[in-house]
Amino acid sequence: MQPLRTAEQASAYLAEKKGVKVSPKTLGKYRVVGGGPPFRYFGRTPLYEDPGLDAWVEGKLSAPKHSTSEAA
Repeated sequence: MQPLRTAEQASAYLAEKKGVKVSPKTLGKYRVVGGGPPFRYFGRTPLYEDPGLDAWVEGKLSAPKHSTSEAA
């Protein structure tokens, strides 16, 4: 089983391992409106797993570009 991370720990993991800054409050907003990484609950505490965080970041990244004028 993968380690389970709180929103604060998930935020720190994303910054340290992926170089992506996402605040715990932003993760909370994503839990309400959707579009964030997958999570599970332990009681009332939302928890994140590393593979889900990694996949979410990869899904949000664009393909490499050489210029801002390249087609989206």
